[in-house]
Amino acid sequence: MADPAKDTVCVPAALSGYQILCDPRLNKGTAFSDEERDRFGLHGLLPPNVATMDGQIARRLTALRSFSTDVERYSFLRDLQDTNETLFYGLLSNNVKELLPIVYTPTVGAGCRHFSQLFRRPRGVFLSLPHRAHIRQILANPHFDRTEVIVVTDGERILGLGDQGVGGMGIPIGKLALYTACGGIAPATALPIFLDVGTDNEYILKDPLYVGWRHSRVRGQEYDDFIEDFIAAVHERWPHVMLQWEDFAKSNATRLLERYRDRLCTFNDDIQGTAAVATGTLLSAINVTGVPLTEQRIAVFGAGSAGCGIAALIMAAMIDAGLPAREAARRFYLVDRDGLLLEGMPDIASFQRPFLQPRDAVASWQRSGDRIGLLDVIENAKPTALIGVSAQTNAFNETVVRAMAAHNKHPIIFPLSNPVSCAEADPADVERWSEGRAVIGTGSPFPPLMRGGESFSVDQTNNSYIFPGVGLGAVATQAARITDTMFMAAAKALAELSPAKRNPQANLLPPVTALRDVAISIAVAVGKQAVAEGLTSGVTADTVEAAVHAKMWTARYRPYRRAGAND
Repeated sequence: MADPAKDTVCVPAALSGYQILCDPRLNKGTAFSDEERDRFGLHGLLPPNVATMDGQIARRLTALRSFSTDVERYSFLRDLQDTNETLFYGLLSNNVKELLPIVYTPTVGAGCRHFSQLFRRPRGVFLSLPHRAHIRQILANPHFDRTEVIVVTDGERILGLGDQGVGGMGIPIGKLALYTACGGIAPATALPIFLDVGTDNEYILKDPLYVGWRHSRVRGQEYDDFIEDFIAAVHERWPHVMLQWEDFAKSNATRLLERYRDRLCTFNDDIQGTAAVATGTLLSAINVTGVPLTEQRIAVFGAGSAGCGIAALIMAAMIDAGLPAREAARRFYLVDRDGLLLEGMPDIASFQRPFLQPRDAVASWQRSGDRIGLLDVIENAKPTALIGVSAQTNAFNETVVRAMAAHNKHPIIFPLSNPVSCAEADPADVERWSEGRAVIGTGSPFPPLMRGGESFSVDQTNNSYIFPGVGLGAVATQAARITDTMFMAAAKALAELSPAKRNPQANLLPPVTALRDVAISIAVAVGKQAVAEGLTSGVTADTVEAAVHAKMWTARYRPYRRAGAND
């Protein structure tokens, strides 16, 4: 916790009595001092003992641990966030290892599925297509005046769970919780937004408790026009805002990013954040395997926007390392539902085209069927790394893992799909099938492995290592745009923090307890890259670090005074 002695500046508060207790940004609960209770009419509304934040955290932690399921813990934390925001972030920041899996993946997936049943208090903004004409009026609410970071979704591709309708709002709320706890973004400046264009999930539509718009999902020009109205209103309301796209379907994710990436400061975390953490972790894995980046061969299972985003950033890193572009592209083997992506295949998306393998390059391959499946790729191409973003449970089965281990002393195997129920493999199985030789990274948290008789934590190759720092760097420097080279800077900064860089027997990534320090390092790297590209004003390479630290918010109670006094 920060030193309370530094909290000498009083915060003006216009509310009093029950009103201030019901405002999550101002509420301190039992931590209101006697003087503040006098000042704001709180005597009798609170028990007489004045608590400290540390004492409140201990009380909430005891209550949290008494629940029997993670969904109950998730609901408890959401209630705390909506009643006392400062205490919520104090609890989360001080117990990030224990609580990260609750507020984020994997439990946030269950939170999305049960969003309507758990809904109690409003948080963020719900923009539904029937209210399209009122977007500017809704966003004009003075409660949102300080907004600097927006996370937005339309709920169509939530983790590996698919269309969750309005339940997808759980993702922006969860992401922004990490922006604050790990990236130091002040919660009053963070705004989750849900774009409600309906849902094609029949189960949800038939649920009498569903709180979203009961309509089939709108697509085509009407959808595009709604997105355009939203972006125009956002840019008009907050010209310097940073907007993160989250969990949009493959058909929309890449094209929306390309349409708006040069119009405002924006990025897609599923494409670029996933790519950066995978690239950074792969660069870290080289310290263990000893195989240079220019000699890596990468098989990606799941050739959607996330898989292609990963491949594109790793390929850019290979080119940076000296590999000719054409040769670098041939080192990627992307496998989707129709098998290995090949030249001449129908229905190839634009973002998949750079990774099409020439048909003559695979003409002599031995294959098990008409299409070239994942195992065929492993047996013929002998990839050094296998990355999964398919949401296909157990796709990396014993045969696949043993094939990877047969061709590599230390196969790199990253089952990255979230939540745990959608992971391509369980790390314990990968460890056993590879005889303890695999270098493993997962998208969700898993129990530790046993190596050499000692517990070894599984590296969570998750976007939480990337997006808080990228957002912090962009906001601190007021970057006009977020570029792919800024994500490359983030990936390389993450790799520099790898414990394996100093000890090949150590983990690939820092522990999650260090996520705040990781965010600072990445923010500085991203900010300096933005300066180098001329995307900032008023910030130089020498002042980026100071700007980053000046922007960081810490969860602590500030003293209050009545608004109007001494103003």
